[in-house]
Amino acid sequence: MSDSQQPGAAGDDQIPPIPPAPSADVPSVPPVPPAPAAPEAPATAEAPAAVPAQDSAAAYESARNQLGVLAYCQEQGHIDGKAVEIQTKLLAMIPAGDSAQGDAAEAKGKEGTVSAMGVERTLEDAAKEQNTTEAALCQQMEGLLQQLAAQVPA
Repeated sequence: MSDSQQPGAAGDDQIPPIPPAPSADVPSVPPVPPAPAAPEAPATAEAPAAVPAQDSAAAYESARNQLGVLAYCQEQGHIDGKAVEIQTKLLAMIPAGDSAQGDAAEAKGKEGTVSAMGVERTLEDAAKEQNTTEAALCQQMEGLLQQLAAQVPA
């Protein structure tokens, strides 16, 4: 090996420089003109306001139903009162919806009926469909709720 081939030898300066990136030589693409703001502004302002209202109402009713289902599970002796406590605290963190709708959703839950996204199913039927028991579903809900509560700031 000669001196010019050894690392650190004087011949190392002979490495050719890296050419500039090809994008520097590529002509720029003309910018896309911005869309007119006036026609879009009203639609943008209206759509988000309507959707969250529906979502928050559905979330409230679903949470109230779950509270009722958990009360049903507790009444049946499948779980203790901790899950009901947690659900009550979580319920306070979401915007309140229509109290009459919430009361109805909770009453269905207390009868053992799960109601979510327009679908109603008794806990007993859900257990049969999943080849399990009401007690197992209640305990699964309780466990998931406790995991959720552990992630939510107090």
